[in-house]
Amino acid sequence: MRLKNKVAVITGGNSGIGLATARLFLAEGAKVVITGRNLQTLAAVAKELGDNVLALQADTTDIPAMEKAFAEAAEKFGKFDVVFANAGIAGETALGGTTLEQFENIVRINFTGVFFTVQAALPYLNDGSSVILNGSVHAVLGIPGYSAYAGTKGAVRAMVRNLASELAPRGIRVNQVTPGATRTPIWDSRSATPDAKDALETYLGSLSPLGRMSEADELARAALYLASDDSVNVTAIEITVDGGAINAPSGAKIFRQG
Repeated sequence: MRLKNKVAVITGGNSGIGLATARLFLAEGAKVVITGRNLQTLAAVAKELGDNVLALQADTTDIPAMEKAFAEAAEKFGKFDVVFANAGIAGETALGGTTLEQFENIVRINFTGVFFTVQAALPYLNDGSSVILNGSVHAVLGIPGYSAYAGTKGAVRAMVRNLASELAPRGIRVNQVTPGATRTPIWDSRSATPDAKDALETYLGSLSPLGRMSEADELARAALYLASDDSVNVTAIEITVDGGAINAPSGAKIFRQG
């Protein structure tokens, strides 16, 4: 077990990549703290995952609430060995049709909230621990209509390097997992019917050379590597799980004939 006797905190751990990571970390021996905004979903997930999970309602944009949640988590499980700042939202911000409120909400959650998540965890981080941020291929793909979302993910990508330098004196490693299109509930609102969802998933998968969307547990396995002692001398990097969409775009399945 690669996380035996370790304590891991996962924001947004009640759904999608965060939930898949919580399941895997538990299987690898960790005690896991998950946070989220939806109390009902948190309760259901906590019941499913069992005794080694502490589920706490906290919004990453509510800094006092996050500080309180992390203090409660440390009181129950002890200091943290892993923090996965996973919580975030998607959202379109097309030029000419976006309000300041829409734009700033994405920035608050996806960038400001990530920084203050790490800051709130800092008093409880063990030396030699692992901090993992959740990025996105949007940071480099230049997809139209997503300036705020892509901007926040580019900012997180830069922050990984800054925090890695800042926390290095304590041996704390800071890295990033970078999902491509990943099969999670985030896509449900884009699909009115099961057939529409299948068509969307097929299209999104075709934009990568390997020809399919990523699964949430594949991102979880990347996070596990960064959380565990397998990566003890690894910091300031990102692991991209996108089927090659960023680095080999010309090989995407959509361009292949036959």
